[in-house]
Amino acid sequence: MIDRREFVRGISAAVAATTLAPESAHAQATAKAEAEAARQIARTTDSSPFRIGIIGPGSRGKELVRNFLRVPGVKIVAAADIYQPRFAELNAVCGYEVPSYSDFRKVLDRKDLNAVIVSTPLGLHASHVIPALESGHHVYGEKAMAYHLDDARRIVEAVKANKRIFQVGHQYRYSPWIRAAVARVQQGEIGDVTHIMAYWNRNNNWRRPVPDPSLERLINWRLYNEWSLGLFAELGSHHMDIANWVFGSTPTSAIASGSSSSAERLRCTNKPQAARTTPTATSRLAAYGSCAGSSCRALKVATRPSIARATTTTTKNLERNLRARVGALISASRTTSSS
Repeated sequence: MIDRREFVRGISAAVAATTLAPESAHAQATAKAEAEAARQIARTTDSSPFRIGIIGPGSRGKELVRNFLRVPGVKIVAAADIYQPRFAELNAVCGYEVPSYSDFRKVLDRKDLNAVIVSTPLGLHASHVIPALESGHHVYGEKAMAYHLDDARRIVEAVKANKRIFQVGHQYRYSPWIRAAVARVQQGEIGDVTHIMAYWNRNNNWRRPVPDPSLERLINWRLYNEWSLGLFAELGSHHMDIANWVFGSTPTSAIASGSSSSAERLRCTNKPQAARTTPTATSRLAAYGSCAGSSCRALKVATRPSIARATTTTTKNLERNLRARVGALISASRTTSSS
């Protein structure tokens, strides 16, 4: 027999073991997530020269240049655009005069480049990315990858055939707080994620001032079918990319719904260009490939004029809780990366 004191001591040890075991496992998972997050946001120590050419130094192109120039050793050494004022704007960003060309093939002919940026309108991505790869250059191409699915496949084939690196410009892939938050989610810090809800509220206008009516489609390309896939590609692609990133897979099926109200507003405010308006989300739903295994999730996509939503079956309480927990993770990651 054991006395009362030994019995109580045994019960206390058992209770402590059952209580501390989950906490220990959680602590280990958190430590692992923190280590991965730190690796994701670590600064490069390589400052060797890296020479870049850019095709399309417009508004998005200049923003890319600002960020690339923050990397030690990077220099923009060539630029191509058919709109001459872009070159003076690029020189102002770089702080020096960048050799410029009206024909993008002049940039690709240069043998002193380490990589090429393609930041032209979406409808031209494949026309510039594929020749850049075929000329032997590594390429950073703005999202979305291509206007048509066939163009995306051609880019993949060009990457394989020429053994070059092609990087799609989903900028959230390079945001320290997003990378840290995704690392924590993938390490299980908030449990098994079964759905993602995403939205994007904005109240601004993509229309830009045009100095000459003949430049309307060149400057305001996002408003026209031949160049743009509208909100679904410009904003919704970020949400879909993060969802695929978190799950490590692509959807088995996809549906979309939307309205033409934004197109109607464009027709009312821009009568000379009424014939060519931004397509609705429904008419521009991209095809998703199927995948096998339990990690695959079905993704439902619904878009409105200023909201993009990606979600599977859910309830309001689950949505509220998940949003709060992920928000807390992102806030914590921002605090960590800034300290």
